[in-house]
Amino acid sequence: MPRIPLTLLLVSSLTLVQPVSVAAQEAAATPEDAPETVTETPAGLEILPAAGIDLDAYLWEKRVLVIFADTPADPRFIKQMEMIGERPRDLLERDVVVLTDTDPEPRTDVRKTLRPRGFALVLVDKDGEVKLRKPAPWSTREIARSIDKTPLRRQEIRDRSGSIGQ
Repeated sequence: MPRIPLTLLLVSSLTLVQPVSVAAQEAAATPEDAPETVTETPAGLEILPAAGIDLDAYLWEKRVLVIFADTPADPRFIKQMEMIGERPRDLLERDVVVLTDTDPEPRTDVRKTLRPRGFALVLVDKDGEVKLRKPAPWSTREIARSIDKTPLRRQEIRDRSGSIGQ
């Protein structure tokens, strides 16, 4: 029986279980199936294409993190999606849904509302207000810290800890 080096075995098993990146999925998606494409990270974080999404549907339910780019091949978009994949729990714990829009034409309702230029990361809080706009990728840790500074998130933390009214 031939012996397989352990490092080769580990590398082989890692390549078999690596998830397909959202950028690769969007690049392969056709316009007909793009609105139906739903990607979930292992932690259960929803990552949806922005096409056909109405931001008002998330009012008072979820925070919306929108990642814009002019193409799914934009290195900033790829980097941002990798960073989200590394620590999705940071966003999941803060009731975040991620929307992606990597095609400026046709203009989605989300793109018309938030008017990005090239790559943009936009955070819309549960109250519908834009809380963050960044022209470069941000780690989920930085995004989470920004969310934690908002009055609405502070109220959620107080409510969960049982110190209502203080």
